[in-house]
Amino acid sequence: MSEGNWHPTERYPDPAIHTLDPSFARYRLFNAGVERLYAGTRWGEGPVWFGDARALLWSDIPNDRILKWDDTTGAVSVYRQPSRNANGNTRDRAGRLITCEHQSRRVTRTEYDGSISVIIDRFKGKRLNSPNDVVVKSDGSIWFTDPPFGLNSLYEGSLGEQELPACVYRLDGLTGEASIVADDVLGPNGLAFSPYETRLYVVESRGVPNRKIRAFDVADGRKLTRSRVLVDAGPGTPDGFRCDADGNLWAGWGMGDAALDGVMVFNPDGAPIGRIALPERCANLCFGGARGNRLFMACGHALYALYVNTTGAV
Repeated sequence: MSEGNWHPTERYPDPAIHTLDPSFARYRLFNAGVERLYAGTRWGEGPVWFGDARALLWSDIPNDRILKWDDTTGAVSVYRQPSRNANGNTRDRAGRLITCEHQSRRVTRTEYDGSISVIIDRFKGKRLNSPNDVVVKSDGSIWFTDPPFGLNSLYEGSLGEQELPACVYRLDGLTGEASIVADDVLGPNGLAFSPYETRLYVVESRGVPNRKIRAFDVADGRKLTRSRVLVDAGPGTPDGFRCDADGNLWAGWGMGDAALDGVMVFNPDGAPIGRIALPERCANLCFGGARGNRLFMACGHALYALYVNTTGAV
């Protein structure tokens, strides 16, 4: 089904939601279906929930804007334009918006008064590549991936020279000091912490021969150890993802084979347990809503949502 011909299910349970393992049944609501909240992006990414505002923000990278969906009215408005080809977004522990910007090759923080502060744009005197996705740990540290994807065209960034290898970085929450925590991930993309922050998961977008989701143990809250492959994506293309409260990974998926488009759900051991079929690739997602049990899925052309029987890891 093409995105233009999409329509909500007329019956329950929604046939778009697939149980691949009996353990997924507890997370599936029989009378909740996939909803399309908005259509009109060129490449949607980086959704982040603002509970205090009852709103979702997400990036439309090629259109150089961040959009806002209002939960109380369903209205969509432009939150920021230009956004400097913003990609991944999250909130820090003070509730402020943290954004990865391709065009400016930096990570920024939006202050309470709306002003924008640059958190980092260089490492050891060299410009970052194109920060892609970002998460904030409970100690206030900021972890982000920096592949060169935004340097390859004028569509999602600016043509530029890659000055640094593609790495995963940590910014100390107190000192702001930057350090490389992983330099062996080929094309680091989406990332997420497990519950209790004992693991960090990172998508390896240029894995050979397939894309992968890698798992690391978090040592002393500051370093990554014991790198290993949690999920070999095969023909799939994982992108952005988040963990739920039980440690399951809900990963944006698709492109290439339309039968793979949507969201894949894996248990903490990396076994597939569920799938949400969408009419296009899902680039990134987050949990939100009034009770934290709504999955928001940012796709190429549209924003989708589904109520589930779990909440995001905190």
